[in-house]
Amino acid sequence: MELIKTYLDKSMEIDGKIPWSSLKYLIGEVMYGGRAIDNFDRRIINTYMDEYMGDFIFDSFQPFFFYKDKEIAYNIPKESTRDKFLEYIDGLPLANTPCVFGLHSNAEIGYFTNAAKDMCSYMIELQPQTSSSDGGISREQYIEKVASDIEEKLPVLFELDRIRKQLGEITPTAVVLLQELERFNALIFKMKMSVMTLKRALAGEVGMSAELDEVAKALFNGQIPASWRRLAPDTLKSLGNWIAHFERRYTQYIEWIEKGEPAVMWLSGLHIPESYLTALVQATCRKNGWPLDKSTLYTTVTQHVKAGDVREKLHNGCYVEGLYLEGGSWDIENSCLRKSKPKVLVEELPILKVIPIEAHRLKLQNTFRT
Repeated sequence: MELIKTYLDKSMEIDGKIPWSSLKYLIGEVMYGGRAIDNFDRRIINTYMDEYMGDFIFDSFQPFFFYKDKEIAYNIPKESTRDKFLEYIDGLPLANTPCVFGLHSNAEIGYFTNAAKDMCSYMIELQPQTSSSDGGISREQYIEKVASDIEEKLPVLFELDRIRKQLGEITPTAVVLLQELERFNALIFKMKMSVMTLKRALAGEVGMSAELDEVAKALFNGQIPASWRRLAPDTLKSLGNWIAHFERRYTQYIEWIEKGEPAVMWLSGLHIPESYLTALVQATCRKNGWPLDKSTLYTTVTQHVKAGDVREKLHNGCYVEGLYLEGGSWDIENSCLRKSKPKVLVEELPILKVIPIEAHRLKLQNTFRT
């Protein structure tokens, strides 16, 4: 504030005008520019600057309101003394809704949801880690039961050499499949060794190492062990939901091996989804003789809601599912973005069509860059 005050004082001494462009740059690019991670954050900051900074805020014929509703109006007061300004500020509400800041009402729900999740995670960590003394199931028995349930659901490792021979010609997408299976094998092996060794440690056959103790604590709290997280895609899921996700990933890999590339690729089930999309571009460039560095992907949202609605594969490109919208929703009838529905923070997108195309042929209209 001192920097802005000094800058304004000098500007008023020179020509008596407020240098809005310089102020916008000073605030948006210099003072807050370091917090802008990418161009999209910078676009939001510049939008706020254009919305709230300019001579129009002092227009007496068309009064400017930062926010206005039936209960409260935020504007620049007409008072000219310090005490009057302080009195006006004291009359403003202490808590504000997201709408005051130009945000959707769901922004508040997301904040409180995250706060509640953090509170629950802290409470779980603080719960007693000792055995039960009231006749119920003990901590060790519960952990052993969870470990046994997980062990029963673990599949056998994929035979990569046999699968490589079965695939025949190694296309770019086949390379992605083999890489995915190699990473998935590493995860299966780690999970299997962890639960087997943990059960032996609980039975007193081997010593309880620091890693096993961390696995036991995670299983007891319904969380994913850190040693498993390092070999799996990033996720915020609980242990139960993650195991269901793990099983669905395995099912997609099996179908990919036995029936070929799926008509609709569940993109969320891949360890590195970008590698599959890159492989699509590579395969199409080889087929059509396009230069790889001058090709890109064109994406459009279809009218299909479920994978079962798609009858056949695309000759060039693919259909994908498993993508979500946060901070917005999709109008399937008009095929366009719209505001989020009240109390709906995340919405699954319909099936997407991804088509490789030469960059110079791509003409985009009425699109929103993300």
